[in-house]
Amino acid sequence: MRIARILFATLLAIGVFLCAHASVSYSDLQKLQTTVVAIDRFYVDTVNAEKLIDNAINGMLEKLDPHSKYIPKSEVQKMNEPLDGKFEGIGVVFQMMEDTLLVIQTISGGPSEKVGIFAGDRIVYVNDSTIAGVNMQNTDIMKRLRGPKGTSVNVKVLRRGVKELIEFKIIRDVIPIYSIDAAYMVDDKIGYIKVNKFSETTLQEYTEAMDKLKSKGMKSLILDLQDNGGGYLKTAVQLASTVLAPNKLVVYSEGVSQPRETFNTTGKPSFEKGELVVLVNESSASASEILSGSIQDWDRGLIVGRRTFGKGLVQKPVPLPDGSQIRLTVAQYFIPSGRCVQRPYKNNLKDYDKDFIERYNRGELMHEDSISFPDSLKYFTLEKRRPVYGGGGIMPDLFVPLDTTKYSKYHRDLAAKNVLNNFVLNYLDKNRSTLEKKYNVNNAKKKETGFIQYNQTFEISDQELKEVTEAGEKEKVEFNEEQFNQSKELIKKQLKAMIARDLWNTSEYYQIMNDENPIFLKGVEALKDKNLYNKGMSTKE
Repeated sequence: MRIARILFATLLAIGVFLCAHASVSYSDLQKLQTTVVAIDRFYVDTVNAEKLIDNAINGMLEKLDPHSKYIPKSEVQKMNEPLDGKFEGIGVVFQMMEDTLLVIQTISGGPSEKVGIFAGDRIVYVNDSTIAGVNMQNTDIMKRLRGPKGTSVNVKVLRRGVKELIEFKIIRDVIPIYSIDAAYMVDDKIGYIKVNKFSETTLQEYTEAMDKLKSKGMKSLILDLQDNGGGYLKTAVQLASTVLAPNKLVVYSEGVSQPRETFNTTGKPSFEKGELVVLVNESSASASEILSGSIQDWDRGLIVGRRTFGKGLVQKPVPLPDGSQIRLTVAQYFIPSGRCVQRPYKNNLKDYDKDFIERYNRGELMHEDSISFPDSLKYFTLEKRRPVYGGGGIMPDLFVPLDTTKYSKYHRDLAAKNVLNNFVLNYLDKNRSTLEKKYNVNNAKKKETGFIQYNQTFEISDQELKEVTEAGEKEKVEFNEEQFNQSKELIKKQLKAMIARDLWNTSEYYQIMNDENPIFLKGVEALKDKNLYNKGMSTKE
């Protein structure tokens, strides 16, 4: 009868919600309960109660739309952490290297930095239990290191050049999860900000980045939303409020059971007049499409890249008694021109997730003229009356094809087998102190010029590339000379960027890798070429 009790509690929670919002009858709920009770009493084999209920909920939701989801209790907190913008722990970025926890970075101002743990340290004991050489999973290690703010954890660290283990007592604290990957000046006038998600802390991070760039003379902005899968709708509205005039419509939502809700810009914009370029691609979704779409609809800036994902559905969290959760689609959202960017799913829900492959097969990622929209989905921007389309993401004003010339299966396999990352870990393990001294990594006043020097002079040598290919062969990545030569410069650039990321931060990584990003380069070109910028913003059919 355990299944029946679990089901009753679950149905009671769902039933209260449904009865207030829809026409689900008691007899329908009773039919479902009777089915599960029959399985509990009469089925030939033992049944896992929780798994049966989970499967039943999943079965109902997956027939509705692609974005209604059931989230088990164990996953709810993990899913919320990135959007909450914080978790509680010791504040290190780590990687397992030869069964040992290697500290890649300490979070600035975090508990580990405060007690004197350094990048390059190896944590071998946690509370007198060894975590080195025991093939422990990352999730198990994180359970030992994370914990409530104010609690302590004792660790023993092996440090290069020190014979004995060093003991630290770390008091756990709130650790920020940043949503701004990079913010830097491309030249003396163009600023660049990359946002990886729309979280609780994004506006504060974004405002700090904007203030820093404006203090350096920024006149034009590149806002990078490539691969940004979305997040909080309110955060998209907040960022829109920084570049659009006050009281402008950003988005509205409505559904059969949800009344229309409108979101307008608020406050004084911090960057209302300067030229603006927004970078997007096929993995820019949801809140990214709200922000880029509202900027496009108000003719405020130039959208550069490839057609976005196409998610225009709003999910409402519905908590269940055991701590699990349903995220149920309750409405569609519409951007200022009146269009909904949600791509079709009702005709063939199973093929919805195959859309990226279908776009590739149709040639859409390489050729703009392979993309077509029916006239029934045509809308117009609000200032210049430019035609725009709904029903399938945000179509950029300047299309940039996917560049496949430098990518190869050999490069992909090296990355997939962690060969490139392991090379960087080993390289820094041997050379970190030399590099930090040479490029003033730890000198607050000189670290920026130190990175400039690194970017201009540091190169991966042919001997080091040979070490990479040899390491690949050990991981059963067969050397392919033609494909290696095709990807050689990309591999060198990527290794250089990964070393910079671990010496400085992700901002330095993107300063290097953006030189290989055609969408970024087109955005810079548009800001430097007024004719190109104006052409993208012009009225065209």
